[in-house]
Amino acid sequence: MEKTIISEGRTTNEAIEKGLKELNVAKSRVDIKVLESDDKRSFFSILAPRVVKVQLTLKEKEEPKKAEIKRKREVEYTEEEQKTAKNNLENFMKDFVTKLPENTTYSIECTHTGVNVKIENSNLGFLIGHRGETLYAMQNIMATIASKGLERKIRVILDIEGYKAKREKTLEELAEKIAKTVVRTRKSIKLEPMQAYERKIIHTKLQSNPRVETNSIGEEPYRRIVVSYKRKEI
Repeated sequence: MEKTIISEGRTTNEAIEKGLKELNVAKSRVDIKVLESDDKRSFFSILAPRVVKVQLTLKEKEEPKKAEIKRKREVEYTEEEQKTAKNNLENFMKDFVTKLPENTTYSIECTHTGVNVKIENSNLGFLIGHRGETLYAMQNIMATIASKGLERKIRVILDIEGYKAKREKTLEELAEKIAKTVVRTRKSIKLEPMQAYERKIIHTKLQSNPRVETNSIGEEPYRRIVVSYKRKEI
């Protein structure tokens, strides 16, 4: 059954964005119809608050083909690719670290599955950002830099001040707390949108819990986890 909502905003784009967040889907997953446009304003209404209304209707989701739902095969990089990626990142980091607080250090480690970059200092919170948003943005940039001159993109894992280890512990504690609440109330709990890396931590932590189950819903970047009570089969 199709789902339709009406969303409002000061501009068409703002109304659409609000609607997408409410539906928790990407723009490609909806049909959009402007009901009241911001360009249909008369001289007498120019001082009135601007309100744009749009109608968003979820498109019918196609069933994925079996080939599409198979787990992706782990990518392995050659020694030559690892060497090129490390050289690219070394050239970048030598200059980048000079712009960071004094005594900042870094390390670059290459493996057959990608490159691990660590940056250390006690005053790099601005590079981490709210819930790691800046860190993940930098990680994507570094992946592009590492891949320069190569035919495929190199996977880069960036960690700053041990943030990911601390975040992993926080998420594991959150997972246990949420699981206990779900078991007690027998009601599902929807978590806030998370990075794929963070969702994996939640899934892994709770996969051995016989009383709850986890599922990911929504489209990136609003994809989130739902923790549900696992009812006993009769």
